[in-house]
Amino acid sequence: MSAAKSRLSSLLGHFQQPLDANSTPAPVSENEHNVNFHTLSPTFFLPRAAAIEPDAEAIYHITANNQILRRTYLETADRARGLAYFLRKHGYKRVGILCPNTPAFLESIFGIAAAGAVNVAVNYRLKEDDIGYIFTHSDVEAIIVDQEYLPLLGACRAAKPDVRIIVDTDTDAIEGELAGPFDEAVLEGLNYDRDAGAKGWDGLESQAASEDDIVALAYTSGTTAKPKGVEYTHRGCYLAAMGNVIEAGLNFHGRRCGYLWTLPMFHAMGWTFPWAVTAVRGTHYCLRKIDYPQIWRLLKEENITHFNAAPTVNTLLCNSWEAEKLPEPVHVTVAASPPTPHLFEQMASLNLHPVHAYGMTETYGPITKGYQMPLWEKLPRKEKFGRMARQGHGFVTSLPVRVIKTDVPEGTIVDVKRDGKEIGEIVCVGNICSRGYYKDPEATQKLFAGGVLHSGDLAVWHPDRAVQILDRAKDIIISGGENISSVGLESMLVTHPAILEAGVVAVPDSHWGERPKAFVTVKPGRQLEGKDVVEWARNSSGISKFMVPREVEVVAELPKTSTGKVRKNVLRDWAKGGSRS
Repeated sequence: MSAAKSRLSSLLGHFQQPLDANSTPAPVSENEHNVNFHTLSPTFFLPRAAAIEPDAEAIYHITANNQILRRTYLETADRARGLAYFLRKHGYKRVGILCPNTPAFLESIFGIAAAGAVNVAVNYRLKEDDIGYIFTHSDVEAIIVDQEYLPLLGACRAAKPDVRIIVDTDTDAIEGELAGPFDEAVLEGLNYDRDAGAKGWDGLESQAASEDDIVALAYTSGTTAKPKGVEYTHRGCYLAAMGNVIEAGLNFHGRRCGYLWTLPMFHAMGWTFPWAVTAVRGTHYCLRKIDYPQIWRLLKEENITHFNAAPTVNTLLCNSWEAEKLPEPVHVTVAASPPTPHLFEQMASLNLHPVHAYGMTETYGPITKGYQMPLWEKLPRKEKFGRMARQGHGFVTSLPVRVIKTDVPEGTIVDVKRDGKEIGEIVCVGNICSRGYYKDPEATQKLFAGGVLHSGDLAVWHPDRAVQILDRAKDIIISGGENISSVGLESMLVTHPAILEAGVVAVPDSHWGERPKAFVTVKPGRQLEGKDVVEWARNSSGISKFMVPREVEVVAELPKTSTGKVRKNVLRDWAKGGSRS
């Protein structure tokens, strides 16, 4: 143990209160006399984990100074507690986070909530102006920022010169020369708690005053409009996290859950997995960035049992030079955009067991799961993986999703037929629909028109009640009166032996109105020309003639959002001759 770590441990030992896994800390709600009731907040999962299994490994991380950092649940809970008391001491009620997937980010999620404050985690891949807009719009009073991304706060600091900046250096030191302001804030908070009577977690809000209070604002990407702040409540996060524990199988017997952070924690609060993994006392394997050789090393050498990733991340992972079949299964939740059956077949061959989930920022991340039925094992492989790629059924902690007609007046809710053919819009109801948009009642009203949460995704509803996305409404291609799903065409194109990824958009056509144009990337070591793909699609793919792309362009890389979705708006601009810079 380092000298710095020993000093902190010694300090904690003087004033740390024993944690009781069965305690129900303050504050007391309006239901204080009802012994059957406690407010639902996922913040309690951290002190509970530290009380039950204090020495369990909570965090594994390779730091910015290239050191392996391991922290127990007791250490992690202490640091989150210290941050909470620091925020309480200074009266901060809105706290921004601008960090990659680091221990500081994870500790901040719990510490900010325990202080009774709201966290605003922002995508560090956004432009400086967008980051400034979000932090200004959300009324943050302090920002926890990774040292690497400090330059991105220029616009924010100009607009909010009084905002407190707390820099995390992401090193293995917690005191001394290599430590930073974030570590100093943690220690300041721990000392503040000691001097105020050492109340520990009992003096914090590990259970919320009201479960309907906001715990986080998760901002949408804002690719076509200003980002919107989605209001996450304690209750919604608790139930979404419990849903993920069940649906992702985090609490299975045998190996302890080891969760690899390939998904950005800033994206829909990491789909609530910071809380879900903590609830089962799993190990958080934090990653500063997506590094495929590093991911494969961890998959082969560490106890990785689960990770979540968009189809594009899984595609590149499966085609990495380091890819090989793993001796133990790893369970992978695939979401953010519709996967292809071909990708699922590739993943299964590497012992990466894919499960498809579907959701939005407005639903705390996943709200459906593609349940895999035992009878599917008797189906032809192509049909089996095709069913696995469906979006499936509503989560156990929600209500069933529905598909409704779109050719009716706004606010009118009429289900489509469950025939797998009639196209409609996916809508959601239930516990894990967010409260609405911060400071935007008009957009909130539109989101919930008719009493359901509108997704904007077009889908069919199968006889077994599973939903299957065809496209975003704006991405459907209408050619000669026929609807062409860009998702379906992309799924076909990636079955070409040389194609790695595909993105399809509509281009004008004087005869048919619109025709598809495809942009594709090529697998390492392969060569391909666009005209060859068109010829293959026309003569060998088996698709209808009206779906054959008018043109296929081979590109080095597809433009993507921070969560791995192909940016169709950029592809449409490319198709019009726009700049590729």
